[in-house]
Order: sequence, then C-alpha cells, then structure tokens
Amino acid sequence: RALSPRPAVAVRCQEGQLVVTVRRDLFGTGRPVRAVELSLGTASCPPLASNPAQAFVTFVAALHECGSTLQVTPDSLIYRTTLFYEPTRSGNPLIVRATPAEVPIECHYPRRSNVSSGAVHPTWAPLRSTVAAEERLRFSLRLMDDDWSRERLSNGFQLGDSLRFQADVTSEGHVPLRLFVDQCVATASPDRSSSPRYAFIDLGGCLLDSRAEDTASAFVSPRPRPESLRFLLDAFKFAGDAGNLLYISCHLRVSPAGEAPNSRNKACSFSRASGLWAPLEGTAAICSCCDTGSCPSP
Repeated sequence: RALSPRPAVAVRCQEGQLVVTVRRDLFGTGRPVRAVELSLGTASCPPLASNPAQAFVTFVAALHECGSTLQVTPDSLIYRTTLFYEPTRSGNPLIVRATPAEVPIECHYPRRSNVSSGAVHPTWAPLRSTVAAEERLRFSLRLMDDDWSRERLSNGFQLGDSLRFQADVTSEGHVPLRLFVDQCVATASPDRSSSPRYAFIDLGGCLLDSRAEDTASAFVSPRPRPESLRFLLDAFKFAGDAGNLLYISCHLRVSPAGEAPNSRNKACSFSRASGLWAPLEGTAAICSCCDTGSCPSP
C-alpha cells in the first residue's frame, strides 16, 4: 500500500517547546527553498543548521520564544506563531519568480486536571494521562488530489478550480463514530473572526456555497467510511483583496455511528436539479432548516 507523502510543514507540540519541520520543496513544484529564506515568528528565529542536500529544514523553539503569543481559554492554553517564507530577489529586478508565504502554527495544551477532595493528601491526575485522554480523537482536514487518492502536494489554485477537502477522525479504542463538519470559514488573515469572512459551511452542516450561482460545491457521496467526510469547494478570492492567500478554518464534530443523522448531525448540499437541499445521509427533512436558518445548535 502506498504511503501518503509527508506534509510540507509538520509541527510537534512538546511539553516546553515546538518542533517545526519544513520540506525544502515547500510548494511541491520541484524547486527547493533555501533555509535562509525561512524564519519562525515575528522575531525571525532562524532554523537549525542543516546540510543543503537534506530534504527538510527544522526549527526548535521554546513555546514563549520567537514572538509567539499565548491565548488562555477555559479549557486550553494556545500558543500561536507563524512560519515565514521570504524569497530572495532574483538577479533581474524586473521579474518575480516567487512570492512570500505565511503558515500559521498553533499548539494546544489542555488546562484540565483532577484533584481529590481529601484535605491531607491531594492526588493529581498525571499530565501524561490527561494528554492521552485528549488525544484519543485525532481530527484532520486535508486538501486532496483530483482522484482523492492522496494529499495534494500544492495548496495553490486558479479561479475555476475545485478544492477537494477530506476531513477525518482517528479514534483509539473508541466506539464507532460518524464525522460531521459543522462550520468552515474563509478569511484573508489567520484570525478566523477577521473581516472579510465567508462562512461557506454553516448552520451545523449546510454547505451554503452550494446555493451560490454556477458552483459545483457539494458534499461527496458516498462517504469513504463513517469517520471520513469529503466535500468540493469552487476556488474563490475576496473582491478587492490584492492578496492571494485564503485561510480556512473548520469545526469538526463526531456522533456515534449508530445514531441516525438528524437536523443537528447532517451534511447538506443544495441540488440545482431539484431546487432543494439534499442530505448526504438521512431524509430530506433534516436539511429543511438550511433555508430558514433555524437549524438547532449542534
């Protein structure tokens, strides 16, 4: 069985540091980037020294270094930084053969811990057991090749192309699960709440972009398996935005595989042939709220 290629940028979130591994063929074009063109965070931290013949460049940084930021939520500590690619100018100042790129990076750490109610000998749940519990469900969202056989090497598209997304969840010793995509938003910056902001999936699984004129956006039927979900999205850019980057953030959720799809657990696309919303699974009634906007909260 063929193995999927390693991602262009891989991140390992360790106890006190993060390790970022960058493939030199960053854009999958066969033209490797140079280590000096890569930096981490607003402090422009350089990578570890490496041999130019190696296929990867590695960064190692403490969680608070390189200009990273920390967000504290009720459940998590979230460290954020950015990988920057700044190509060197070519010998001819009139042409540009490469454009800068930014890759947002996040490390999430659970804040939850358990302590006994005993006043004399409190016992804390070990950090390792807490992390292991958090990692039993592993979610992923990948851009796929045209035949869905493997992850797409390049994240560049032309207007008129179709983006093929595959969402997956991997469980360890868990009951069988069915995966859903509650919401996906596109923004021009890494901040998913920034403006302009386009929610192309919303209302707990309504692919709203499929309702737009002349689009082929849709959930793909049938599922490869219950814990996977595929959908197509026509490429677009924000009007008046001179940039060429889109940041896409999605909220993935699971329900027991034995539970029948309903208005809370659904994957609905608009059918131009029938003029109605059609569910990937279940009866058409579960998609009726996609038109009214009154879908129950998942």
